[in-house]
Amino acid sequence: MSRYWSDTVRRLTPYVPGEQPKLTNLVKLNTNENPYGPSPKALSAIAAEAGDSLRLYPDPNADRFREAVAAFHGVPSQCIFVGNGSDEVLAHAFLALLQHSRPLLFPDITYSFYPVYCGLYGIQYETVALSEDFSIRVEDYLQREAGGIILANPNAPTSRLLALGEVERLVAARQDLVVVVDEAYIDFGGESAVALTQRYPNLLVIQTLSKSRSLAGLRAGYAIGNPALIEGLERVKNSFNSYPLDRLAIVGASAAMADVDWFEETRRKVMDSRAWLTRQMQAQGFEVLPSAANFIFACHPEQDAAELAAALRTRSIIVRHFKLPRIDQYLRISIGTDTECQLLVKALTEILAA
Repeated sequence: MSRYWSDTVRRLTPYVPGEQPKLTNLVKLNTNENPYGPSPKALSAIAAEAGDSLRLYPDPNADRFREAVAAFHGVPSQCIFVGNGSDEVLAHAFLALLQHSRPLLFPDITYSFYPVYCGLYGIQYETVALSEDFSIRVEDYLQREAGGIILANPNAPTSRLLALGEVERLVAARQDLVVVVDEAYIDFGGESAVALTQRYPNLLVIQTLSKSRSLAGLRAGYAIGNPALIEGLERVKNSFNSYPLDRLAIVGASAAMADVDWFEETRRKVMDSRAWLTRQMQAQGFEVLPSAANFIFACHPEQDAAELAAALRTRSIIVRHFKLPRIDQYLRISIGTDTECQLLVKALTEILAA
C-alpha cells in the first residue's frame, strides 16, 4: 500500500479475473470462453482493416458496429450504446444510471464485478439472497427501497435463467428506477429482454461479443435501452474515453454481428455439448444446476470441490472454484469442445474411482 494512493484506491477490493495460465496442452474450462473460433468473416474484416488506416483515430461513435447491432436485434440505432467489452459498458451504467442515494440491489451470488463497481463509484448496495435452488425470486425485489436493480441473466456463476415473463414483471413493477439486465450468456438458451426495451423506458439490456461470438480477445460489448438511458451512458463515455473501440474492433464486431449463420452454428454446438456433459456428470453422481449459459455449475455430494479442482489441475484441466459462502462446494465448468468435455469426464471418472 503506497502513501501516494487516494482514499478511493485504498478502499477498493479489485475484481479477480479467471486464471489465464501460460501452459501448453491445457484443457482450459475456467473462464467461459467459447471453444470455437470467431466468424471467418470477422477475421477477414479485421485483416483487411490492419493497414495504413490504423494511423487514424476510429469513429468515436462506432456507427458501423451500432448499425450492425441494430440490424440484428431490430431496434433503432439511437437505442444502442457500444463500448470496450460489456465490462466497460457495465461500468458506465453504474456511474450514469445506478449511483443514487438509495441502495442498488443485486443477488448475493452473482457476477463479482458488481460490488467492485459499487466500491469504485461509492454506490450503496444491498444483496438479495437467491432461493435455496439458487434461482432469483422477483418478489424479493418488488417492495424493497432501492435506487436501481441489476441482474445477470442467466446468472453467473449459477447458470440459472430467469424467464422473460419474470423479467418483464420486475421491470413493469419497478418503473420508479432503472433495471439493468446483464445478458452475457443469454444466447446459450435464454430469451433476451431486448424487445422489452422498446416498451419500458427504465430497462437497459447489456450484451457482449465475448461469449456467443467468440471475440473475448477483441473487447466489444453493447447496451440497448431508451435513448434517454443511452444519452446518460454517452455522457460518461465522452467524459472518460471518446474512442473506446479501435478500428479493428469496430470492423470485426460488425462482421460478427452480421454473420448469423456462424453464430447459430457455434452456439448450437455449445448447447449440445452442455447437454451431453450434464448427462455424463449426473451419471457420476454430480448435482448439475439447470444451465442456460456456456458453462455448468455442479457439485458432488461425496467430494470436496476444492479437492476435485486440484485433482483436475494435476491432469492439466482447469475449472473455476469459488471459495464463497453457499457455493464453496460447487465447480463452474466452461463448455469446451467435444474432445475437451470427453477428457474432463474421463478425468472425473478416474478421480472418483480413486
